[in-house]
Amino acid sequence: MNNIILCGFMGCGKTTVGRNIARKTGRRFIDMDRYIEEKAGMTVSDIFAQFGEEGFRDREHEACRELAQMNGVIVASGGGALTFERNVAVFKGVDTIVLLDVPLGTIAERLRSDVRRPLLQRPDKEKVMAELYEKRMPLYLAAADVVVKGESTPLKTAMAVIAHQRPSASAVNPRN
Repeated sequence: MNNIILCGFMGCGKTTVGRNIARKTGRRFIDMDRYIEEKAGMTVSDIFAQFGEEGFRDREHEACRELAQMNGVIVASGGGALTFERNVAVFKGVDTIVLLDVPLGTIAERLRSDVRRPLLQRPDKEKVMAELYEKRMPLYLAAADVVVKGESTPLKTAMAVIAHQRPSASAVNPRN
C-alpha cells in the first residue's frame, strides 16, 4: 500500500483533508512540519531562526526520505516541500502525490485571520501570497500525480482523494 502525499499552497487544506482521509481509511496521518518539529525538538520558526532556511530545508529533505520508507501513511507535506525536485524525487513513482488545487482567492479568505504563519504577519501579505502562489503552483502541478479540486468541504475533498485509490475516480483528474 503506497503513501498518499498531499501537496499544495498554505491554507489549501492538506492537514484537515489528510486527517479526514486517515479517519476514513484507517491509515496513519503525518503532518510533515510537525514531524520535523518533533525530531528537532523545536518549532519550524525556531529552526528557521537558528539554522536558516537551508537548515530547515535539509531537515525537510531528511523527513521526506524517512516518510517515503513508511507504508500506507497519509502525509501533509509542508507548503514548500514539493517545490524542491530532490523531495519530489523521493516520493515519485512509489507514492501518490496529490495536489489540492484551491484558487488563491479562496486561500486568502481562509487565511485572513491567520496568526501562525510568519509569512502572513506583514502588511503586504496579499502581495506576498500572490507572488508565492504564482511561483509555486507550476511546481506543484509538475510534482503531482493527481490534481483534486479543494474548494469543497474537507470531507468531500478527502473522499475525492480516496476515490482516486479506486479505478472509478470521477472527481479526480489524473495528470498525464
